[in-house]
Amino acid sequence: MTSKTIKVALAGAGAFGVKHLDGIKNIDGVEVISVIGRELDKTKEVAARYGIGHVTTELSESLALKELDAVILCTPTQMHAEQTIACLNAGKHVQVEIPLADSLKGAQDVVALQKKTGLVAMCGHTRRFNPSHQYVNQEITAGRFNIQQMDVQTYFFRRTNTNALGQARSWTDHLLWHHAAHTVDLFAYQCGSPIVQANAVQGPIHPVLGIAMDMSIQLKAANGAICTLSLSFNNDGPLGTFFRYIGDTATYIARYDDLFNGKEEKIDVSKVAVSMNGIELQDREFFAAIKEGREPNSSVAQVLACYEVLNKLEQQLNANG
Repeated sequence: MTSKTIKVALAGAGAFGVKHLDGIKNIDGVEVISVIGRELDKTKEVAARYGIGHVTTELSESLALKELDAVILCTPTQMHAEQTIACLNAGKHVQVEIPLADSLKGAQDVVALQKKTGLVAMCGHTRRFNPSHQYVNQEITAGRFNIQQMDVQTYFFRRTNTNALGQARSWTDHLLWHHAAHTVDLFAYQCGSPIVQANAVQGPIHPVLGIAMDMSIQLKAANGAICTLSLSFNNDGPLGTFFRYIGDTATYIARYDDLFNGKEEKIDVSKVAVSMNGIELQDREFFAAIKEGREPNSSVAQVLACYEVLNKLEQQLNANG
């Protein structure tokens, strides 16, 4: 498979799917040949904009394309595990956006099937790929920095069911199974140490959406590092996740692909990777793993531990009401 073009289908042509299409434009040897979306007209618009020939509302139609090698899933959280399994069963490599599943069993089923098929199956834990977090990771690997505490804020203003572009959503987002997954995985990854303690409390359940709009999580890694994570859908202010790494030699503040020191002075991360775009870097890793026949960073097997922690936290929240 080394030299031939990788033919890809993209499922989910919403706010996040388009980010993948923009990233893939910069990657040689990859062609998106099919796009799958819930609303045919909107999906046709996206396909026309990116010159994609095949448009459908059914993933199965794309999986039936003989020349298809791989699929990127940017669909609603609740469909992730089931659709990843469908891709693997069809003999296609698959990258599924975070989260891998909305239950531990879903995540375990995907990992078991990946092992059986030997196909590349990767989950979009983008924080592993953002240049800002890669810079910190390189400092840790070089022995120049050790995390004492990560202080993380994940804030959105989402009192109605809308996506990142303010458009109505067909599904309900989740603080624990989606947004906390980023930090739970990143904390263990950056510490190079498994999470051994995890606690959570949540605010009131929203009467319409049926989810907690506020949550607080504490984590401890085996090496002694701790993490405090605050999550809210009620915050009327800058949106997104902001990471403060407090270490033994420095403090770093990461905002998506950008990095600052504790005094808010910007750190140049432009030389960390071939792009400044975390999504593009994630996609590059997926396609490189396919071409090289190897396990990708952020493979479904590597991120399973994160979902084990989320499951424990969910059980704790349910028990405490």
